[in-house]
Amino acid sequence: MCRYCYDSYICPEVIQGFFYMETKDREYMNRARILADRGRGWVNPNPLVGAVIVKDGRIIGEGWHERYGGLHAERNAFKQCTEDPAGATLYVTLEPCCHYGKTPPCTEAVIENRIARVVVGLLDPNPLVAGKGIEMLRKAGIVVETGVEEEKLREQNRVFLKYITTRRPWIVMKTAMTLDGKIAAYTGDSHWVTGEESRKKVQEMRSVLMGIMVGSGTVKADDPLLNCRLKGEVRQPVRIIVDSTAAIATDSQLVRTADRYRTLVAHTSRADAGKLVQLQQKGVETILCPGCDNRVDLQALTTKLGQAGIDSVLLEGGGELNEAFLRQGLVDEVYAFIAPKLIGGKDAKTPVEGKGIAWMKEAIALQSVSIEKVGEDFLIKGFPQPSNSSPSNSTTQ
Repeated sequence: MCRYCYDSYICPEVIQGFFYMETKDREYMNRARILADRGRGWVNPNPLVGAVIVKDGRIIGEGWHERYGGLHAERNAFKQCTEDPAGATLYVTLEPCCHYGKTPPCTEAVIENRIARVVVGLLDPNPLVAGKGIEMLRKAGIVVETGVEEEKLREQNRVFLKYITTRRPWIVMKTAMTLDGKIAAYTGDSHWVTGEESRKKVQEMRSVLMGIMVGSGTVKADDPLLNCRLKGEVRQPVRIIVDSTAAIATDSQLVRTADRYRTLVAHTSRADAGKLVQLQQKGVETILCPGCDNRVDLQALTTKLGQAGIDSVLLEGGGELNEAFLRQGLVDEVYAFIAPKLIGGKDAKTPVEGKGIAWMKEAIALQSVSIEKVGEDFLIKGFPQPSNSSPSNSTTQ
């Protein structure tokens, strides 16, 4: 009998125990979230998942999904257990899978290891799972609780959540500009708008997003390589060029290195058949997209990229391609690097070109905005929110 009262529902000891358990659940789930992040850049298009196994108040096993096609977080955690996990609590950031894919169902491992309680952070919207994993665990007599640190985990897996529900990639628009909004001098010179620290951060973005996209104008002006230049083992992004006529030069860096880095050229029926064969012979993959005003239809392109298993794209195009993506509501996130420099020039290019808006109330506003200092530069991040109207006269490449 409680020494304070007869009603356990309002007993101070019970309440204290409840909040202690809630606090520990959040603590272990945040540990699992940190572990999950170690798979960033390696598990796409799978989700980031971490797992922690706790017994008698001690962590006895940890794991995360390390590579696409490899063991899932739960199985890695069981593999690392320092003692028998029977009767323990499993903390996992995403609902355990219950279907056979590249690996066996994680629910089987949970049941086989006689886990007593499972705490899930985020339900899996994948139709193959979607609550079925939790149902299977409960039928096996395991206590299951959900929703712990859900918002943090939803933010961490925003790429996966969009991809698995829409089969379209998460699009991140990256810009680098001066304080007066220029991405290059009037001569076209852009080396370098931002500092070394900002450029390193962009390389890190290239390593974790599956694709990197530019327009034909950027290729013609800069002849970029578009690879990830970080030291050590990194995953190289798929290079995507939006080029309606497939006019990209066969001696460009992108074409010459297509045998080393996967390269896609999105084009319309305006492209010359002979040129397409030349590109294909050099290792370039060509994607025919329906024409829209003789330009690549970006809606069709993003659908095709999703079908190809590309779950995320870093948009590093020029102002015209950026404007086209924004106008069609295809940008999910914005990274705007701003250098404390002033260069002026009415003919100098800006991050978003096109005709633009007629009224300020039509501007595309960012929400959940954050600002950080990167070396001498500033980085503004946010998510475009839908506006009532959009810029007109959009162009693609």
